[in-house]
Amino acid sequence: MRNQGLTRYAVPIGVVAIIVMMVVPLPAFIIDILIAANITGSLVIVLITMYVRRPIEFSVFPSLLLVATLFRLALNVSATRLVLLNGFAGHVINAFGHFVVGGSLVVGLVIFLILIVIQFIVITNGAGRVAEVGARFTLDAMPGKQMAIDADLNAGLIDEKEARVRRADVAAEADFYGAMDGSSKFVKGDAIAAIIITLINLIGGFAVGVAQKGLSPAEAIQTYSLLSIGDGLVSQIPALLLSVATGLIVTRATTDGDLGSDVARQFGAQRRALQIGGAAAIALCLIPGLPKLPFLLIGGLVLFASQRGSAAEKDTVETPAEEAPTVDSPERLIGEMRVDPLELALSPDLVDLVDVGSGGDLLERVRALRRKVALDIGIVMPPVRTRDDLDLPLSTYSIRISGVEVARGESPPGCVLAIGEGLSGIPGRAAREPVFGLEGKWVPGELRHQAELAGATVVDRASVVITHLSEVVRTQASRLLGREQVRELADVLKRTNPVVVEELTPALLSLGEVQQVLHAMLDEGIPIRDLVRIFEALSLRAKTSTDRDGLVEAVRSALGPAIAAHHTTDGTLTVVTLEPRLEQSLLESLRPGDGGSHLLLDVSRAEALVADAGRLMEVGEQQGKTPVLVCSPHLRSPLRRLVQMTAPRLPVLSYTEVGCATRIETIGMVVDSAHAIAG
Repeated sequence: MRNQGLTRYAVPIGVVAIIVMMVVPLPAFIIDILIAANITGSLVIVLITMYVRRPIEFSVFPSLLLVATLFRLALNVSATRLVLLNGFAGHVINAFGHFVVGGSLVVGLVIFLILIVIQFIVITNGAGRVAEVGARFTLDAMPGKQMAIDADLNAGLIDEKEARVRRADVAAEADFYGAMDGSSKFVKGDAIAAIIITLINLIGGFAVGVAQKGLSPAEAIQTYSLLSIGDGLVSQIPALLLSVATGLIVTRATTDGDLGSDVARQFGAQRRALQIGGAAAIALCLIPGLPKLPFLLIGGLVLFASQRGSAAEKDTVETPAEEAPTVDSPERLIGEMRVDPLELALSPDLVDLVDVGSGGDLLERVRALRRKVALDIGIVMPPVRTRDDLDLPLSTYSIRISGVEVARGESPPGCVLAIGEGLSGIPGRAAREPVFGLEGKWVPGELRHQAELAGATVVDRASVVITHLSEVVRTQASRLLGREQVRELADVLKRTNPVVVEELTPALLSLGEVQQVLHAMLDEGIPIRDLVRIFEALSLRAKTSTDRDGLVEAVRSALGPAIAAHHTTDGTLTVVTLEPRLEQSLLESLRPGDGGSHLLLDVSRAEALVADAGRLMEVGEQQGKTPVLVCSPHLRSPLRRLVQMTAPRLPVLSYTEVGCATRIETIGMVVDSAHAIAG
């Protein structure tokens, strides 16, 4: 805890101390220590940039670069004060001014200018450009990376914790490169400041020596100008190191190793290039006048390195288990062959719907939809793979089940869907609501309030997509309930009701037969949440018969109250009945088949029956009611198969299910003719 407190206050105290250095004179001994710390710290920073595997592992670098630059400038100010006041600024600067440049002002200036050219023109400019491009590309790639993370999360490849970590990495990477784009300007400004400060020191030192100290021009140059050059060199060495560190960190690619390991591995992989390079260096010895020993030595070292690379390559070949799967490996091909159970494809201009950075919440709504579907109909909706599809027209989305498109809609960017009448005066594009087919218009988002004032119901783009996806999942629920999902449901039920599951499967029915019954229930819009009652009903029926229609009717009879309540409005169940003679005739026409019993009717009679049922359904809907067709339990399944071809919205219930309703209202009766008796 104590160390954490010291660490928390170390940097703020250091920054305050740097500011104080610019104002308060420091002894020459302290200046020597600070210069040594400056050079060592810059060297350590360079080494760290070489050993990090990912740039964001050194995320404090942009801020550290600013602090280091400020520290170096403060040292410049403190050293300049000592040089001009005392003619001495410590042994380090004195050594650089006399020993390093040989006591020659011209040599010192040349070396100083060369360092400035290297830092300012070569390294700093290049690093600044790379940082700018890296920041731009990183920000442009953020939506795609976020979409890929959310797609993996929805596909179940990663969990929520891993998704949060990856999102944080993407955000941190964007912040890092954005900060590096700005901090690279510090390095560039520092190089310019070094030139100006050194010129000021040269002129000031010469003036102080001649005007105040009474020295001759030669003595003033020898004393003050060489110290100014030494001060400039002392400052430029750490500045050059930080410029190199900046270039290394912004050009560092994300790998599994540090810079040295990557260089050795990648050079070693190019064995032929090393052999040719080494042979060429040795061949240069044949040129008359060139010294032979340096080229022989370097050429021999390169050839030796090529042999090391060859040995490493052989070791890699001998351990094929560590190699990544090839493009045509069975593992990769099987992975690419996998068909997603549920897929939402978006045209490129709809990617903003899933981009959290731009306010897109479509993927969050998909996760909420999975919970709602589970609570409503009793199945766990498979993960929705969301991806962009360049083949789709602009503003279009496609919903696919097992790779086959089952629905398509539009969601134009920058628009909202206004549903209702009175929209003729509002600009937009006519459209239909994809689920209920209501007339509407895609209007610009800024006209949303105007459309609401016109009495329209305004729906945002993501809600349109989610509502459409929800309807597809409900109508295609049986296709989404696979054998594996049935096993998972049975395993969950077994934890709380083990006897119910063990009695049914595999003793009486296989999972496949249970799946067929559940499919039949879902096809007719019946929720399968009450698995306990479903399994109990199947167990009782399976002891006498495993006929699918019989199993389905047994389950429906057990769920009668729930089925009747599902179709009841305000406590009233609106029904359409069959004329008794017609019902008796239909029972006599029943014939068994592979897919269950069927009605053996001539075409005209079947068409008349279906037409009457459909007409009465429309009469009920015009009255604001949702009627159901009622018949005997033996007739219900085959009659449902006949009616659903032309009137899929008309539910067919048996008398046992209807008997659970509190109040029944009959609106008509289908007779054995082309007409119906209105009730």
